[in-house]
Amino acid sequence: MKKEISIVKMLSVMFGFFVMGFVDIVGITTSYVKNDFSHLTDTMVNLISLSCFLWFLVLSIPTGMLMNRIGRKKTVLLSFAFHVLAMCLPLVAYDFTAILIAFALIGIGNTLLQVSLNPLVTDVVANEKLTGTLTLGQFVKAVSSFLGPILAAWVTGSFFGWKMIFPIYAGLSLLALIWLWLTPIQEKQQERKNISFKVTLELFKDKYILAFFIGILVLVGVDVGINMTFPKFLMERCDLPLTDAGMGNSVYFFARTVGAFLGGILLMKYSESKFYIYSVWIALAGLILMTISTNLWFILGCVAVFGIGYANLFSIIFSLSLKRVPEKANEVSALLIVGVSGGAVLPPILGIITDSFHSQLSAIIVLAIVWCYLIGIMRKVKTT
Repeated sequence: MKKEISIVKMLSVMFGFFVMGFVDIVGITTSYVKNDFSHLTDTMVNLISLSCFLWFLVLSIPTGMLMNRIGRKKTVLLSFAFHVLAMCLPLVAYDFTAILIAFALIGIGNTLLQVSLNPLVTDVVANEKLTGTLTLGQFVKAVSSFLGPILAAWVTGSFFGWKMIFPIYAGLSLLALIWLWLTPIQEKQQERKNISFKVTLELFKDKYILAFFIGILVLVGVDVGINMTFPKFLMERCDLPLTDAGMGNSVYFFARTVGAFLGGILLMKYSESKFYIYSVWIALAGLILMTISTNLWFILGCVAVFGIGYANLFSIIFSLSLKRVPEKANEVSALLIVGVSGGAVLPPILGIITDSFHSQLSAIIVLAIVWCYLIGIMRKVKTT
């Protein structure tokens, strides 16, 4: 009986990782919104990512403070509530302003979720199972991201069109909220200092932490950038309709899912630094090769190569940062989640560039150039 209760607790928490993956619908949403409102430029439509990911910059550290005050479970429940509210808004009013507000709410909810869910996992599993459970959580998130574009294409012919994905996500978020709310979880009482802005920002004095923080900015910025650019790139290079081009993102997320699974196995045998180096070069090769062909299957193969290379880099940098300053793990975690705001920085720049050159190819080239930063910090990765 006790074992069954533990499994129910773990599943109620793990479902939160599925909700966490809802944020990745921002990529295909930009393509559908631009298709629905033809007057929007790439610069304007890419502001959707800014409205979503800006909150990781603003709220990550305050969320750590809030979590210390009200507890992990209540913070996760609050994040689910924001997701429900956000997903209902486009059904009430569908215009560009409403979409910006909806994704701002998704960004707020996802910030709360990413900061609080991982610590909540520690309250439902034993320490020796923590790493495996967190890896499983990232796998669940990757599956959610993979299914998003498929679901959007599948519901295109429904009454609400592609927007039918919002009530589906609202229902799943509400289910997650009720499930976790009804699940009794005893949070571990432990002595810990409150996370503060001063202590967290002082970590930038460490050149390694600063380099890794910028690495997170680059990783998330490029991830959101490819997520938003790739469907439009397929429409431009392969003359695909939007519903088919949007499926390209599912290929990318599927490759990341496979890469994360394989990475979990290979990282038990190979060092993090070697795995990092191979992953960065593999991903860069995928980006570069993507620019030289107009063949659909070749381009899809290239984005799959990029996805496999990308899959484990966030967790590697996160792990290296924690090992660098283990006595300030809470502060390091909050700081790195701030780095997720990279998803707010790069896409608007890509929008300006694609509007200037009238080509999505220019955005892919910029992404490859930005990616080279990760090559530049290889020496720090080796010596951590």
